[in-house]
Amino acid sequence: MSIILEICLIFFGLAVCSAGTGCSADDASGGSAPQTVASVDLERYAGLWYEMAKIPNRFQRKCAGGTTAEYTLREDGRIGVVNRCRRADGSMMEAAGVARVVDSATGAKLQVSFVSLFGLQLFWGDYWVLGLGSEYEYAVVGHPDRRYGWVLARSTALSPEQWAEVYAILRNQGYDPVDFEKTSHAAAGGSAAAGERSR
Repeated sequence: MSIILEICLIFFGLAVCSAGTGCSADDASGGSAPQTVASVDLERYAGLWYEMAKIPNRFQRKCAGGTTAEYTLREDGRIGVVNRCRRADGSMMEAAGVARVVDSATGAKLQVSFVSLFGLQLFWGDYWVLGLGSEYEYAVVGHPDRRYGWVLARSTALSPEQWAEVYAILRNQGYDPVDFEKTSHAAAGGSAAAGERSR
């Protein structure tokens, strides 16, 4: 993979259906895919989200913390995506992309691309909304084969009760919460530890 492409494929939601890997409605073990929420109000979903936890992946290996995703509804029906994170040296990384809705009935299945060539978006990755807080205060995002997963929130902290809800969603969707690594949102040089595993 070229350095340019690797840089483009650096944040979540993008990673999952690159050329040669294939995507399926079933998970990698041959079981059924996770189930999305019944509906997503994309106007409510738009805005800034903080990554609270993720299944570690190679696309974010240079991110030490402070990871966010910002979604903006576009006039053409697509969604602008800007993902940011902080490197270990305190500098910031940013990647801009676009999302498209692939299940208009629910709005819960999207695909995201961070690679553009001659105006065409390439390397679309599945982004499924598997869980939502009642007030859209958190979201659980996954992928058909469960290799990838993220927990997002509207603030940099979730209450113990909210974490319990998130873990219940993950288990019900066939994920193991232990596979998720919590994301630090401490300022560079702060004492909060990145890489803490979920319980």
